[in-house]
Amino acid sequence: MNLKYNKEDREKYSEAIDRMQESLDSMIDLYNEAEDDEELIQYDEEVIAAIRQAKESFGEDFINQKINTIVKEVLSFMQGGQTPDKDK
Repeated sequence: MNLKYNKEDREKYSEAIDRMQESLDSMIDLYNEAEDDEELIQYDEEVIAAIRQAKESFGEDFINQKINTIVKEVLSFMQGGQTPDKDK
C-alpha cells in the first residue's frame, strides 16, 4: 500500500514526528534523572494507623510539622552522645 502525500501533508507529518521525538527525548531525560525513593523510616502498623488518624483529625500539614519537630528533637539528643546501647 503506497500513501501519497502532497508537500503540505509531508511537512505536517514531519513536524508531528519531530514533536513526538522531542517528547520522547524529554521522557527519557526525566527517567534518567529520576532517583529511587528511599524509605528513611519504617513505621510499625500501629504508628501508621495513628498518623493517619491524626491527619484526619488535625490536618496533614499540622501533623507533618509536629512529626518533623519531634524527629529533629530526638536526633538532636542523639548527636549529644546518646547511643542505642544507652537506651536499653
